[in-house]
Amino acid sequence: MDFNRKNLSNEKLLELYKGILKPRMIEEKMLILLRQGRVSKWFSGIGQEAIAVGSTLAINKDEYVLPLHRNLGVFTSRDIPFQRLFAQWQGKLEGFSKGRERSFHFGTNEFHIVGMISHLGAMLGVADGIALATKLKNENKVTIVYSGDGGASQGDFHEAINVAAVWNLPVIFLIENNGYGLSTPTNEQYKFNYFIDKAPGYGINSIKIDGNNILDVHQAVTEIAEDIRNNPRPILLECMTFRMRGHEEASGTKYVPQELFEIWAKKDPLQNYEQYLLEQGVLNSFMVQEYREEIKREIDAGVDYVLALPDISPETKNELHDVYSSEKTFENGVLAAIKPDLSDLQKGSTKRMIDALSEGLDIALSTWGNLVLMGQDIAEYGGAFKITQGLVEKYGKARVRNTPLCESAIVGATLGLSIKGYKSMMEMQFADFVTCGFNQIINNLAKNNYRWGQCADVVIRMPTGAGVGAGPFHSQSNEAWFMHTPGLKVVYPSNAYDAKGLLLASFNDPNPVLFFEHKGLYRSNECFVPDSYYEVEIGKAKIAQQGSDATIITYGAAVHWAIEASLSVPNYSIEVLDLRSLLPWDKEAVMATVKKTGKVILFHEDCLTGGVGAEIAAWIAENCFSLLDAPVMRTASLDSPVPFNLALEQNFLPRKRIVEDLKKLLAY
Repeated sequence: MDFNRKNLSNEKLLELYKGILKPRMIEEKMLILLRQGRVSKWFSGIGQEAIAVGSTLAINKDEYVLPLHRNLGVFTSRDIPFQRLFAQWQGKLEGFSKGRERSFHFGTNEFHIVGMISHLGAMLGVADGIALATKLKNENKVTIVYSGDGGASQGDFHEAINVAAVWNLPVIFLIENNGYGLSTPTNEQYKFNYFIDKAPGYGINSIKIDGNNILDVHQAVTEIAEDIRNNPRPILLECMTFRMRGHEEASGTKYVPQELFEIWAKKDPLQNYEQYLLEQGVLNSFMVQEYREEIKREIDAGVDYVLALPDISPETKNELHDVYSSEKTFENGVLAAIKPDLSDLQKGSTKRMIDALSEGLDIALSTWGNLVLMGQDIAEYGGAFKITQGLVEKYGKARVRNTPLCESAIVGATLGLSIKGYKSMMEMQFADFVTCGFNQIINNLAKNNYRWGQCADVVIRMPTGAGVGAGPFHSQSNEAWFMHTPGLKVVYPSNAYDAKGLLLASFNDPNPVLFFEHKGLYRSNECFVPDSYYEVEIGKAKIAQQGSDATIITYGAAVHWAIEASLSVPNYSIEVLDLRSLLPWDKEAVMATVKKTGKVILFHEDCLTGGVGAEIAAWIAENCFSLLDAPVMRTASLDSPVPFNLALEQNFLPRKRIVEDLKKLLAY
């Protein structure tokens, strides 16, 4: 192995040596503890340490790194005390995730590291968001994100690099090419020779280096980082390496030919670098012994300390509290939400829902200077439904951004923006397309605050609903998918007033909000809407129509269908409760209306099975049984995809069936 120190001082060479020695010694200790049954699992990075250490020490400590689960050297190179890491691995309260995660599935803004989730590739888009934030702030910083050769087969890899290329984001996409994705060799992962062959297709530069040579890694990252800080753009850095242990210890290494171990053992990054420093007179055997004893003392003290810590005593209150962030959003020390005078709420006009939403976005952009809007065709074109029309001319393309067609990377970028203190909105062109960003929403946005206390200050707008002959891929009601996910909030207004107020409340909420907008209401619904800033509280229902004989509990366009249905029974008084928020939903309001009328129908446009109505009906049966005068009923769309033909679509929808079901309930 050829080492070239170039202009590095002896002090820097020794810093790199101690940097690569420490994770190796920790790994050796962990393997002993694993055999003793004192730790449960371990993902070894032995043989790959030069990449993590060399790259991390090549950038500034306030620049973010997004590593993988065998990049221990990233964490040790940021001087995280071993006992904090070991507490994390052991699932102790003193760890970074309070025992809720293991390994490196956590982040820490203190050390500017964002660890992975188990879904490989998911953090690449997050790196885009962090880099975008640094670019918007003119910080001249670089972001490094790691991918293995196996994880690079994921669609997130393509999406994230493409977005970074189009937006000229200062990201180093570092590929650890160790020849295997678990047991699958690279010749079964891809047909090209090296990952650098892919870079020209994205219009970016790439470099391939020996990932076991710590000086090559450090020099390459140093030069790339200096370059793209001042000339922002992504670079693909392929580091050739090999892991000397299994994917994780339980999987073993029998699938790897023995001759590969013999070849790569001669390329051990620590042994070769140590020998080089000894030959150069930078290091001597006494220094080696001294460094090893110092690191061993820290490791042994950390193990003793953490193993003596008590096990966590679960407290349900704490677990539920941390699912959502309760932080309020401040700018320059001032509460970002501007509360209007009551007199301001009298000043307004009759507006369509589409106009109320546009006005809400305009006010949000002027209220929060750190808000960025993203979505397909939302800039000059104004979005598929023209809701963002005119905003790019007013606020510029830095804040109102067209995106490539890549939902996953853009949702990931919203989290990256949050990590850097930005608010963001993403418009799904149609709610149906959210499936392409599902993993990012469910496993990144929703779980982040619970996992390591980082809020996802994100609003995802979801044009939804049927009734316009748009067929099965532009008409779905999929709000129930997200109602099942702790950490998300789900709102669904039925009118223009609530649409604007809930939208502004969503922007002022530091948690990820799925904001459903029924396409059929955009231009058909209009009502009085104040011109000023105001909020409608998330989680609070509203009585849309007073009644005493029965209640229809509903939301969205179905609120109007419910009122329409009540006209078919003129001799009865029908209450209509508009939920407005589905997660959280207003249990007090539901109980109050059940107590008032004693008869209830849960009514929604979504399919019947597993819908929002099923959850609320079950809750009523458990908590309000003594208040009922009839069984709880549900009326919903057919359990089929949404058909294109208008006659079939009307048959699919529950608009007519609610009349018959209401009559049955009243007759009970």
